[in-house]
Amino acid sequence: MKQRSEILAYSGTFIALIAAGSWISIPFIPVPLTLQTLFVMLAGITMRRYAVIPVAGYVLLGALGLPVFHNGTAGLGMLLGPTGGFLIGFIAAALVAGLAYEQKNEYLRIAGLAAASGVIYLFGTAWLSYSASLPLLQAALLGVAPFIPGDAVKIAAAYSIGKRL
Repeated sequence: MKQRSEILAYSGTFIALIAAGSWISIPFIPVPLTLQTLFVMLAGITMRRYAVIPVAGYVLLGALGLPVFHNGTAGLGMLLGPTGGFLIGFIAAALVAGLAYEQKNEYLRIAGLAAASGVIYLFGTAWLSYSASLPLLQAALLGVAPFIPGDAVKIAAAYSIGKRL
């Protein structure tokens, strides 16, 4: 019973943190830079494979119209727009980070965080290319390249915070 209550408590906390991270936003076109991914990674670090629950809950709440996406946006239209793939990618990224953190090896954990970021890029680039009718390379240049330095900092921050949790 304790595990269920912990999962519930952590889920509520991480949904709130991811939503709060969406408000810390630097506008880029077509995809803004936010702190959402930091909290997705921290969910994986803290909740392991169960991090999928709050991240999927976050995406579902936003799709249902709660203003939890970047800068208070919401709705199914956001998932169908250029940023939708990145948002859906958060779910898979939480699983990748969580599974990596079930391992004791620090190198696997770091690689898992990097892979989780790569999963977000993969989902996001594919959907950006499709939804904006862009060639895949151009979608990667717009939706990935500008974010690599910031995401590297977020990965390092998540790893550092995770060591202290």
